[in-house]
Amino acid sequence: MQPTVYLAIPCYNEEAALPEAARRLQEKLSALEASGTISPQSRVCFIDDGSTDDTWPLIEALHRENHTFSGLKLSRNRGHQNALLCGLLTLRDRADCVISMDADLQDDVNAIDEMLQKFSEGCDVVYGVRLDRETDNAFKRFTAEGYYRLLRHMGAEVVFNHADFRLLSRRALQSLAEYGEVNVYLRGLVPLLGYQSGTVYYTRARRIAGKSKYSLKKMLALAWEGITSLSLKPIRIVTAAGALVTLVGLVLFLILLIRLCAGLAQPAWGLPVASVWTVGGLQLLAAGVVGEYVGKTYQESKHRPRYFLERELDDQE
Repeated sequence: MQPTVYLAIPCYNEEAALPEAARRLQEKLSALEASGTISPQSRVCFIDDGSTDDTWPLIEALHRENHTFSGLKLSRNRGHQNALLCGLLTLRDRADCVISMDADLQDDVNAIDEMLQKFSEGCDVVYGVRLDRETDNAFKRFTAEGYYRLLRHMGAEVVFNHADFRLLSRRALQSLAEYGEVNVYLRGLVPLLGYQSGTVYYTRARRIAGKSKYSLKKMLALAWEGITSLSLKPIRIVTAAGALVTLVGLVLFLILLIRLCAGLAQPAWGLPVASVWTVGGLQLLAAGVVGEYVGKTYQESKHRPRYFLERELDDQE
């Protein structure tokens, strides 16, 4: 029996890329249906993350023309991770598996074939992993690879060079729904599921149209979200640094005491001032790191909804 497959495509101001993306995705689904790989009930679902351009009207038009396309509209912009999570959780009871990918189609649609093959072999999770970063500039390549190494060093279980191009089975999606946290970082949550997984390697292309919505600020925010959501090491590092500074302070105090008892000349004011600035800076850093974790705990304790679904387009409309 062929599996029912949904493609979950988060969109934010993607009016330039959407028509071409829809054409390519429809062609891929049609080819997979023709080969008997997937069922005719398979669909493409675009998730509009509060776009301010004509992204949603385009999704509505695509749905009217062809019910292969469905749509979910969030009430406001909630960020890529929440939009993707909305799609995954909404579709989990409709599909045997859901494949997530970006609307710019930098992820290779032809890799879907291999993902489905691994799914048929028993994998509940299939990761799409980049072969290289030839399409990135030198700065992004260096920082991205450094970030994955940092996450691993921090103790987080992440797949190197994997973003959000992945296949999740219905069982994996049902388990993912059990995570009720507000601070969502799917790249770190999915490996925690522990189900049988596979990897598909692909070459990432350039955007088909439009420009990236991930500014440096957003990328840094996502990176920090990943570190603080998956690891307590930042707090432990601050604790270790505090202990080290305290030890250094005690050593300096003993040196000054010995010099005083020996009647030797005392150091100039530069050393005490430098020590004050060092300790003060460390205290501010520690307060900031601890405050970040306290803030996350505060957000989680309120149990606010991660998103609201304003509109849904399905086969019945």
